[in-house]
Amino acid sequence: MSIGFIGLGIMGGPMALNLARSGTPLVVWNRSADKCEALRAAGASVASDAPDVFRQARIVVLMLYDGGAIDAVLGRGTAAFGTNVAGHVVVNMGTVEAAYSRGLEADIHAAGGHYVECPVSGSRKPAEAGQLVAMLAGEPAVMEEVRPLLAPMCRETVVCGPVPSALLMKFSVNLFMIAMVTGLAEAVHFAERHHLDLERLRDVLDASPMASNVSRVKGEKLVARDFKAQASIVDVLKNNRLIAEQARAAGLTSPLLDVCHALYGEMLALGHGQQDMVSVLHALEARTDAVARSASNAP
Repeated sequence: MSIGFIGLGIMGGPMALNLARSGTPLVVWNRSADKCEALRAAGASVASDAPDVFRQARIVVLMLYDGGAIDAVLGRGTAAFGTNVAGHVVVNMGTVEAAYSRGLEADIHAAGGHYVECPVSGSRKPAEAGQLVAMLAGEPAVMEEVRPLLAPMCRETVVCGPVPSALLMKFSVNLFMIAMVTGLAEAVHFAERHHLDLERLRDVLDASPMASNVSRVKGEKLVARDFKAQASIVDVLKNNRLIAEQARAAGLTSPLLDVCHALYGEMLALGHGQQDMVSVLHALEARTDAVARSASNAP
């Protein structure tokens, strides 16, 4: 039986393509129909609408932006919800509020379906290469059924426990990633304003104990001032907000995250929301230039 896939955005598109190219029988749907054409060319069937995906597939993967988009696709709060999810396994690979995910699981179970929480670590490039890391939460038997299906998209799958432990794990990972990439951008800004050779900086970082796939890819983009989105400012700011809200709800402090939230918010105000997260460099440059102007205007 076919696997369903709904949501063919910056991450979902390449993820679904990897499934289709692996020979997985796939039925897809996306609100913007043009994004289905690459999947059709790869051998996937294109559904007429979201309910049509559920009619054709027992296991349906969702890679959607937020809870509102998920609710709309599932028909949550309407009579269509039970029809869509009863007897189905809903695999949510998007990043949403932990409390929302817990509530969605309860509603799906009450309607006679099953739910697997399955956020991923990685951006567009790992998604294209099938090198994402999936974190799973839910009923053990259902997770074990879903886990092999993730292989064309994910190089590793990690079982985290009951819902919402996978999302909380994703938040922990993203907190580190956001702080790391923002720190890398600040290091490049520091070096550039001291007239250092940025390619040499990149070489030193690549040879250092701090080197990683993320630092190498993002370092290259910073040196080249390549701001094409792999993980956009809008998406990073959303994830930053979700993590900060979860920290507040748990009574935790998150000073590094709060600084990052301010910087990415400034990027949005500057009109750079669709650029890659490394373009936070612009916010650092704007702050430095503002300090310089203030100093020059001082009596």
